[in-house]
Amino acid sequence: MALGKDYATQECSIARALEIIGERWTLLVVRDALYGVRRYNDFLVHLGIPRAVLAARLQTLTAEGILEKRRYQQSPPRDEYVLTERGIALWPTLRALGQWGREHFTEARLRYFRHADCGTELGPYGECPACGTVVPVEDVLMVPGPGLDPDPADPVSRALLRPRRLLEPLDPEPAERIG
Repeated sequence: MALGKDYATQECSIARALEIIGERWTLLVVRDALYGVRRYNDFLVHLGIPRAVLAARLQTLTAEGILEKRRYQQSPPRDEYVLTERGIALWPTLRALGQWGREHFTEARLRYFRHADCGTELGPYGECPACGTVVPVEDVLMVPGPGLDPDPADPVSRALLRPRRLLEPLDPEPAERIG
């Protein structure tokens, strides 16, 4: 029996959300968009995702208003994918999922998320313990942790080794982009 693509019999907001973001790879695409990845080839090389799967995920995320497709070059035509407010609203979910994964499946600290204004590491709910406020996504500084590979093979991972604000467009070494 084939696995269905929806949860039509479920009266549950979690089931409805999973219809959009519950497919394999989808949350990783959103995670990368939060990290500043915007271009198709950059998603492709960083995630190691099959082209057809990436194209389908980007199409779904765009159709559902989580990503917005924007033209950044006319000749040849090239687009980038930028998170919308709906997509940015997934940050607390991804943050909580990352914390859960770290607590239960790995001891390695891959990234720290800090309040860009004061440098304090965020609390479990995205709050700044020093300032006493929930930090907006654009004011979150992502800092590499000791668990990351210090010499990754792909240019996106290398670019993510530098401290950076979430949502800031990522520009890996252009000469090393594929495609």
